[in-house]
Formats: sequence, structure tokens, C-alpha cells
Amino acid sequence: MLLARVVGTVVATRKDPRLEGKKLLVLRHVSPQGEDLDTYVVAIDTVGAGFRERVIAVSGSSARMAAGMKDTPVDTAIVGIVDDLELDSGAGN
Repeated sequence: MLLARVVGTVVATRKDPRLEGKKLLVLRHVSPQGEDLDTYVVAIDTVGAGFRERVIAVSGSSARMAAGMKDTPVDTAIVGIVDDLELDSGAGN
């Protein structure tokens, strides 16, 4: 699983029919401390995430196990919206 922030949307009028009606979002990976990283990915939204929200995403075969994604050509899926994140005081050192 990875932490990311929703930074954009993708509009594709022509796509695989199994992606019809699915929302595609651009995610920017973030550190557990909330710092933006230099990695971006397009993900399918399964939870109704919004712009600038911090999310949990899964990739690979895990993405195809997300709700409604069976037999769908996806590599990354948003599976949760982060409300709060706490780190051990020694984490990140």
C-alpha cells in the first residue's frame, strides 16, 4: 500500500470499455510525514476521493481485488481516504 494525495483528474473519452464510468485520478506519493514526493501515478477511484485528499492506494494484483475491479485493467486503485495518521516518535529518523 502507498500513501498519496489526489492532485488531478484524467479525462479519457476513448478507453477500455471496462473503465467506462470509472473516475481516474492523478496521485502524488507522499511520505508518512505528509511531504510530497516526486512520484506520480494514475489510479482508479473506488471510494469517492476528492481533490487534495490524502489516500491509501494499492497496486498490481491488489488493485484488481478492490471493490468492482475484478477483470478490470487497472494497476493502481484508491482503496481508502486517510482521516488521520500517527507515527511513533522515532519513525523517520
